[in-house]
Amino acid sequence: EMLVRITDDKVETFPIAGTRKITDDEEKNKQLADELIHDEKELAEHTMLVDLGRNDIGRVCKYGTVHPESLMEIKRFSHVQHIVSHVVGNLAPENDMFDAFQAVFPAGTVSGAPKVRAMEIIDELETEARGPYAGAVGYFSYNGCCDFAIAIRSIFIEDGKGFVQSGAGIVSDSIPENEFKETEHKAGAMLQALKEASS
Repeated sequence: EMLVRITDDKVETFPIAGTRKITDDEEKNKQLADELIHDEKELAEHTMLVDLGRNDIGRVCKYGTVHPESLMEIKRFSHVQHIVSHVVGNLAPENDMFDAFQAVFPAGTVSGAPKVRAMEIIDELETEARGPYAGAVGYFSYNGCCDFAIAIRSIFIEDGKGFVQSGAGIVSDSIPENEFKETEHKAGAMLQALKEASS
């Protein structure tokens, strides 16, 4: 998932929220996509993250330039399909790529909203540090451009052991069993890669 990209003065972020699995049955995939795009809980969560993304980059962009280039489209990946939006704006001349990175990090998709309070709750409830999970991987360029992804859907290997982490967005009307299933679907591609690498 892209955290932030700057090309020339264009600032981009891609909020992703709302998940359904991918199956071997194309009709089932279409049914799941239709269910996803009509799920009130998923749409509310995604709308919150689009608003957060707009607010985040709005802090460093020229007034009036921030807008969604695409909104709530279903995108398929190897094991899951998501609701994805694309939010863009024009970087204000008094700001640079470092300001933009600081404005969006950590991503709302892995922290929640409001960000500071959500991070306090995460710190209270999560018993282990996330490590690189939910961090950022990317580059800053000499010409003022940058491109960063959120460090999710990743395998971290230490002492011959692979570690996979996944998460789900929790909101007031979340159903715990469904959120747990979502974490399993999200981890599926990495677990499959580990299985194939070890065989």
